[in-house]
Amino acid sequence: MKQGCLVVAVRYWGLPFFLKYDLLRKSLKMKLLNKIFLFCFLLTTFTPVKLLADDIQKADTVKTGIYIISVHDIDFHEREYSINFWVWMRYKNPEFKFAKNIEIPNSKSFIISDINTDSADGEIFTIMKLKCVMKQSWRVHNYPFDKQKLKIHIENSQFDSKSLVFVADTNGKQFDPKLTVSGWDIANISISTGIQNYETAFGDVSQKTPHSEYGKYMIELDIERNAWGLFLKLFLGMYVAFLITYVSIFIHADNIDSRFGLSVGALFAAVGNKYIIDSLLPESSNFTLVDSLHAFTFISILVTISLSVYALKLLKEDKLEKANRIDKLTARILLSAYVFLNLLFVGLAIFN
Repeated sequence: MKQGCLVVAVRYWGLPFFLKYDLLRKSLKMKLLNKIFLFCFLLTTFTPVKLLADDIQKADTVKTGIYIISVHDIDFHEREYSINFWVWMRYKNPEFKFAKNIEIPNSKSFIISDINTDSADGEIFTIMKLKCVMKQSWRVHNYPFDKQKLKIHIENSQFDSKSLVFVADTNGKQFDPKLTVSGWDIANISISTGIQNYETAFGDVSQKTPHSEYGKYMIELDIERNAWGLFLKLFLGMYVAFLITYVSIFIHADNIDSRFGLSVGALFAAVGNKYIIDSLLPESSNFTLVDSLHAFTFISILVTISLSVYALKLLKEDKLEKANRIDKLTARILLSAYVFLNLLFVGLAIFN
């Protein structure tokens, strides 16, 4: 190793002066270029991270909490409900002015009934009571064994997410433990924060793309219906209609007028019951539990009417015994199928 270094040194110092100078100059130039390259690499790598951190630090945090007082006037047909709650915010920027700029995008209307603002230690504290009429897309597929998720979104209408982000205040309860919603049980409440995206610049010509982002504070209240009492009230008329048409099967085939009369009466009763329930629900393109149970009833009535027509045909052919046998067989099959399908669909709605 020493001999190799000695040979290199002898070769270097044995060169003419101008060659030694040229080699030294090129070596220094390469070191300088390497340093410049390393500096540019570090600059391009860490500068965006620093700028991003600066942007995040510019957004003021608003610590927000809620306490729900009441939920009432749940209206499926009008797709709305009413809710009263207290909401408070703690922040530093005095320009936020939540008393004026608070926005609830998914509400039909809201009223601020009480408001109080105070400041201490460089922070502003605002608390207000709101009475809201909320828009709601009800899920009626399993009605009346349905479960609903009530959502409330709170935003500041003047400041986007670059200036304002929400932080949830989760200390304590978010609703009164004594709170009751008529006909419903409160299963769960969840609080979260996030960013709401809007594919528009709201008329701001300075933005290159039509896109805006606003901080949002979200409340989701899960409620479940106490359904059995309502179920019996809604479907009692339908089941009576089925029993009427079912009993008509046991009328002797030679008394065909009574059989037709009972079946037609049952049909009108079932249609009336369906009309009453539909008036309580919003329009839906899906086939709901209400539609399914009434469909089974309508089919059963159609079967009994068809059976009466066939019995009349057999009676005219002097085949009374055969007509009676078919009546008894049809009665067993119809009752078993109707009970099974009702239990199946109601069970799926309860445990879905």
